[in-house]
Amino acid sequence: MATGGKHKKAKRRRKQGVWNGFARLTRFRLIIPILRSKHPPEYTARGVAVGMAWAMTPLVGIQMYLVFMTWLIARKLFKWDSSLIVGLAWTWVTNVFTMLPAYYVFYLTGQMMLGNWDDISGYNSFVDAYLKTFEEGLSTWETVQMYAVMIVKDWGVAMAVGSLPWAAVGGWLGYRFGLLYAQRRAERIQRKRGHHRHGESSVPHLGSQRAGQ
Repeated sequence: MATGGKHKKAKRRRKQGVWNGFARLTRFRLIIPILRSKHPPEYTARGVAVGMAWAMTPLVGIQMYLVFMTWLIARKLFKWDSSLIVGLAWTWVTNVFTMLPAYYVFYLTGQMMLGNWDDISGYNSFVDAYLKTFEEGLSTWETVQMYAVMIVKDWGVAMAVGSLPWAAVGGWLGYRFGLLYAQRRAERIQRKRGHHRHGESSVPHLGSQRAGQ
């Protein structure tokens, strides 16, 4: 019994270690770029929105290129600027841990939007079909070619269609989160500067009082 209890505790500690490590990695990938941004909150929030919108698409592997193209086109043609660094960082929302679950959600959403209620496969079947399509070690161009093949397939079309509402909602939520977080950070910085200035101004005042005494 004692051995079994120790095994369970060790297993729990390993799980906690994995989740704590994932939480730290998430903060490093998503939150730190916002904290390091020196631009206005709206500028940073637009970067979050762009990155989050592309993250909510079945295009892992080329999302960063798409964020860069979006940033470039929006900046040159529409004078709509955003944080490229933050946008690139937020494509990490769909990563090696979340990619296949997110893709399956896109697939289910697309099948329902297309009215294919009788052609919805289970999660395991979906993952097997995806892994058979893509292989490890593909170059960027090979990845693009495989995505083209995937989109031609029925489940690829469903994923593409199903990702559209998620991309729209994700982009909007990303903007709101980025704006709120960046604004609060800016307010904290202003308060700290205000306290610092108040402290500096009070020093000469005290000194002059002592000199008068």
